[in-house]
Amino acid sequence: MRIDRQQAFSGTTASDIDATALEAYLAQHIDGFAGPLTLARFKGGQSNPTYKLTTPHRSYVLRRKPLGKLLPSAHAIEREYRVTEALTGAGFPVARPLHLCADDNIIGAPFYVMEHAEGRVFWEPHAPGLSGADRAALFDSLNTTIAQLHGLDPVALGLSDFGKPQGYVARQIKRWSEQYRASETETSPEMDQLIAWLPGVCPADSGGTIVHGDFRLDNCIIHPSEPRVIAVLDWELSTLGDPLADFTYHLMQWFMPVSETGAGVGSLLGHERDPGVSAVEDYIADYCRRTGRSGIPDLPVYMAYNFFRLAAILQGILGRVRDGTAANADAAAMARQVRPLAETAWSFARKAGA
Repeated sequence: MRIDRQQAFSGTTASDIDATALEAYLAQHIDGFAGPLTLARFKGGQSNPTYKLTTPHRSYVLRRKPLGKLLPSAHAIEREYRVTEALTGAGFPVARPLHLCADDNIIGAPFYVMEHAEGRVFWEPHAPGLSGADRAALFDSLNTTIAQLHGLDPVALGLSDFGKPQGYVARQIKRWSEQYRASETETSPEMDQLIAWLPGVCPADSGGTIVHGDFRLDNCIIHPSEPRVIAVLDWELSTLGDPLADFTYHLMQWFMPVSETGAGVGSLLGHERDPGVSAVEDYIADYCRRTGRSGIPDLPVYMAYNFFRLAAILQGILGRVRDGTAANADAAAMARQVRPLAETAWSFARKAGA
């Protein structure tokens, strides 16, 4: 059965956190925090469970690590906290972080609390319900936002040690090959071929900037009434790396295989001619203009890499379903996209000469 992504992933459901213990802790660690506290868990979010915290005077958002066995280096909320704290100081649109708790005795896992950014989340990349003019403005805002991110100086923000930009794509291929193998539940010829092919065709580093790692419309809060980004969410995969790898990941929405169930990642396929939807060539040109580039060499290689990487990420979700630690009820359906993503990755690899 096909789900309505907007309905399935929007809103909240019951919380599984002890509100009494959390309220007592936050009253001691966040200025101005005062209960009584009520909690609800956001339906969206596949990796780190996320909750809305409501008090009589203010709302907050909490993100915690999943419970149980976790893959190495995954669910890095400490890194999320650090990078969003730095970006807040730079005037980049994020929800301001307020407190990081590394003690898993409070709610069962490390967590952090941030401000609640009041706005809209579009779970479909064509932003249903908007006029053509507003949709065009929203695409322009997304393009402006990722270009702004890639223009920030990590050293000036105190993030010089946030990652090793040299060899970023090569390390990502190695990391996600290993994560894929650790979570593997069935044989995929395309993933096997990609794991063998990708290390030999890594593009030369195009620079070293802050990269988000999962930049897309449904990881952004949009202003309640205006078509602009007010907060970029989900910085778990952020590091210093190749900005073109980050941007071409964002381009996947134009080529994303459509999920039969609707639970996978949203796609612009079938919506390319919707009023206001940017042509991918124009979107690339706008980003290059904003970042001072003449174009994106090795585009098919970047696309093959990114579809491979997303397939490995979703395979990790399927591994958590197997292990009983998946954060979302739709995780198993979402993970069915692994094979179509791998096939798309291999089609781009073939365009690149594989």
